[in-house]
Amino acid sequence: MAARNDKWTILSLPGVLLSRRDWVYLLVLLVPLFVYNLSLKASSVASIPGLVPTFDLMRSDVFFNLGYALFWIGVFAAVRGGGLSRRVVVVLFHVVTMLVVVVTTFAHHYFQQTGTTLDYGIVALWLPQFREVVPVLASGATPWVWALLFAALFYAALGPLLVTRAVERVARWRGGSERSRAGRPAVSFLGSLGLLLLALGFGFLSLLIGARSTDNPAGASVSFVRDPSVNLILTGAKETIAEGSTPYAGTTGRNVEHPAANASLAETPQTEKRNVVLIHLESTRAQSVTPYNEDLQTTPFLDELAENSLLAERAYTIVPHTSKASVSVNCGIEPHLVQPTTEANPEGIPVPCLADLLEEQGYDSALFQSSTQSFENFEGLVENFGYEDYYPLESMETEDFEKTNYFGYEDDIMLEPSKQWLEEQGDEPFLAEYLMGTGHDDYQCLDTRYGAEEFSEKDALNLYLNCIRYQDIFLKNLMDQYKELGLYDETIFVIYGDHGEGFGEHRRFQHDDNMWEEGVKVPFLIHAPGWFENGERVEGLSNHTDILPTVLEMLGYEVVNGEYPGYSLLRPVPEDRTLMFSCFHDKACMASLRGTEKYIYHYGNQPEELFDLSEDPPERENLADERPEEVEERREELLEWRSSVNAAY
Repeated sequence: MAARNDKWTILSLPGVLLSRRDWVYLLVLLVPLFVYNLSLKASSVASIPGLVPTFDLMRSDVFFNLGYALFWIGVFAAVRGGGLSRRVVVVLFHVVTMLVVVVTTFAHHYFQQTGTTLDYGIVALWLPQFREVVPVLASGATPWVWALLFAALFYAALGPLLVTRAVERVARWRGGSERSRAGRPAVSFLGSLGLLLLALGFGFLSLLIGARSTDNPAGASVSFVRDPSVNLILTGAKETIAEGSTPYAGTTGRNVEHPAANASLAETPQTEKRNVVLIHLESTRAQSVTPYNEDLQTTPFLDELAENSLLAERAYTIVPHTSKASVSVNCGIEPHLVQPTTEANPEGIPVPCLADLLEEQGYDSALFQSSTQSFENFEGLVENFGYEDYYPLESMETEDFEKTNYFGYEDDIMLEPSKQWLEEQGDEPFLAEYLMGTGHDDYQCLDTRYGAEEFSEKDALNLYLNCIRYQDIFLKNLMDQYKELGLYDETIFVIYGDHGEGFGEHRRFQHDDNMWEEGVKVPFLIHAPGWFENGERVEGLSNHTDILPTVLEMLGYEVVNGEYPGYSLLRPVPEDRTLMFSCFHDKACMASLRGTEKYIYHYGNQPEELFDLSEDPPERENLADERPEEVEERREELLEWRSSVNAAY
């Protein structure tokens, strides 16, 4: 008899905790939420070559969702009596659940589009410029993404109410009824507390994931293996703690004057005031242009120029992001290795840039841009570079020109403003930069006046390569303009990619956090009539900081009262040079390249990597486990570099 009573006690426990109506109300949302979240995670896992949705990769999501369900069951049980507190809990239940749905959906979409996880730093970067970010999100989102999000939010808002009412109608139609409230046993405080503690336990279990092979046999990043909501909360907490101790995560807390802070130029007997033109190839990786890949005829004009130009065979960006790369090109220094574009703030750059230096020598300057000035405050960045005149998209007539991505038009839109400005210069020397935007996603380059070609069977890659082709056409049009205006022979043209672009080669898409060759290796050549007539090649390692000293030596100027970190490519580059790289998002990854060996550090989010590019150009064979001492040395070297660079800002 005692056993029978125990059995009925256990069976009646759900009724003690919650009414039948409450159980229906909660479970018709919590169960679909569990299925929805795990389905999106399984889809993300399955999209990575070599991975399958195992428990090791999804346990954080399982434990988070179990903890989330137990938490709300406990809270509903605690306020079972009704009243204002009950209504507040119901509203919070729906609001928080809708927020979880938004985070899970956008995290999944962001991963599919970029190959990186949605961390707090990304959200913090977006919020202050949400109006500019909306087109970015919309451009990559397919209709099914919006439909899925709308359906999920609609159900999270109204689903429990509609289903519960339907269940009650069916119950009444069948003649069933629920016990009166007076007959319900009281729920003990310990019962609710027990559920909440159990929820806390599952929440804690959702955090237990590491990058070591024993914790994460698949080798996926920690931030990816975590549940999206858990990852957002943890990365936010880490960033808050870091910001509480220093102005920017990763700085040393000391301020150091940059060696080039007081630099200026002095004429020499070799000084020749030629014009300088910087031509910025947006999102252009070395492997996708013809001079670096003869099997791919995307840039025949650039290939023709390369025949009588100085070409750096192993040129790299420092941070694979447009604004950061622009700092290195224009100012000859490493950019601030933090996520916000602080260089656009007043006095945000600690050294005089190329436009500043040449202005003192009588040069005029202008920057032309086929994309909007508002995104990431590029207007402030250009002002800090020292350009006198600025022609962003907002200043140009867009009629008769076609959009090539969500924030810019075809680069030919710069030709008329360029012609007008050049004609006004007279005989004065000048510095001009042309910042292309056509190579940037979302690659709207098929239906244009120049037609399209078939470069790849992969749709996204083919779109991108056609945009690279489009930039090559603009480059020819621009050179023709300089020839028509009689400026070509007296001009130094510096042509460079700001960063590369990933298409899933290493589980990364786009560029911001891509430390592999497709993300950081870029084209870089200098074309100057009368120079390099037989074509010259720089075989050593180089990066964007080499542009400023190379240009100044070609002009015959000497830098005095300061020193920039780059090397003139007119001279042999040191054989023992080590290049350092940083991802755009804070503490996502860094890398170094010494000789042919590249080391990549992921801040513990996934295993460290070491590749020998001479034997393994695609970067597939990770040698890190075979050389732990070297890995540790290079990790410390990178961390010290990051601190020293940030100290100057």
